[in-house]
Amino acid sequence: MFTGSMVAIITPFDRDGRFDEETFRRLIDFQIENGTDVIVPCGTTGESATLDHGEHNRVIKTCIEQVNKRVPVLAGTGSNSTREAIELSQNAKQMGADGVLLITPYYNKPSQEGVYRHFKAIADNVAIPQVLYNVPGRTGMNMAAATTIRLADHSNVVGIKEASGDLTLASEIIAEAGDRINVISGDDFLTLPMMACGGKGVISVTANIMPGEVKAMVTAINENRYDDARKIHLHLLQLHQAMFVETNPVPVKTAASLMGLCGGHLRLPLVELLPDNLTKLKNVLVHFGLIQA
Repeated sequence: MFTGSMVAIITPFDRDGRFDEETFRRLIDFQIENGTDVIVPCGTTGESATLDHGEHNRVIKTCIEQVNKRVPVLAGTGSNSTREAIELSQNAKQMGADGVLLITPYYNKPSQEGVYRHFKAIADNVAIPQVLYNVPGRTGMNMAAATTIRLADHSNVVGIKEASGDLTLASEIIAEAGDRINVISGDDFLTLPMMACGGKGVISVTANIMPGEVKAMVTAINENRYDDARKIHLHLLQLHQAMFVETNPVPVKTAASLMGLCGGHLRLPLVELLPDNLTKLKNVLVHFGLIQA
C-alpha cells in the first residue's frame, strides 16, 4: 500500500498563521494529477511540530476528504510521548487514514528497548498499518536495524521510512526483514541507491514542487530502467540540495510560494530564508524552469 512516489506534503498557512484549507486541497490535487502514489500529511515537512491537536486532526481530515480514496493517505501521528502517539493514531484511524507514520521518540532519547516498547505499544493499541520513521538528524537518536527487524514481526508494522543516511543500516533491514516490512527512503538523495538495494519508494520533499519527475524516477527503477533512473537522479541532485539549503521545510515552502502553489508563510520558530540562500534557491528554480528569471 505504501510504496512508490510519496510526498511529505507541506501545510499552507495564511498571512495570519491559520491553516489554509483551500490551498491545501489544491496542493493535494496537484500531487495526484502528477502521479504521486501516497499523500503524507502532518510530517516534519508539514510543520507538524507547530500544529496543536485540533489543527493536526483538521489537516488529516481535510487530506482524507480531498484525496477521496484516489490514493492512500499516510498520516503523521508520531510523538515522543507514547500515550500521545496512540491518541493521535486512533484519531487518524477514526477519520479514515489508510495508515500512520510514526517518528522515533525525540528529545527524551530512549534506549533501543524503550524505542521497541514505544512502537509495540502503538501497534498493540491501534489496529492500522504503521510506518516507522527513523531520522536521527531530527530526533537526536538512531533506531538500530535490529530494533526495526524486531518490530517487523508485528502485523501492524508494515514499513519504515529510513532517513538515517546509512545505506548499510537500510540494507541490513532489507536483508533480514524485507519480506515483512517495506523500507522506504526518507531522503531524496538516496532514493535510487536505496531502491536498488530493495527499497520500495520514497517519502519525498522535492515532490512538493516536482512530483512528476520524482514519480518518473521511481517508475524507472521499478521497471529496471536504471540508465533512465540514474539520469533523473543526477538531474534532480541540484534541486534536492536546494531543498536543504536551510532547515526543511523552509526552502521547499519558499519554492512552492515562488511557483505560485501556496503562500510561503511559516510558523515560528521557523523563519524566512536568509537573503543569500533565497538568491541561491531562486537561481536553482530558474535553472529548472520552475520560475522565470
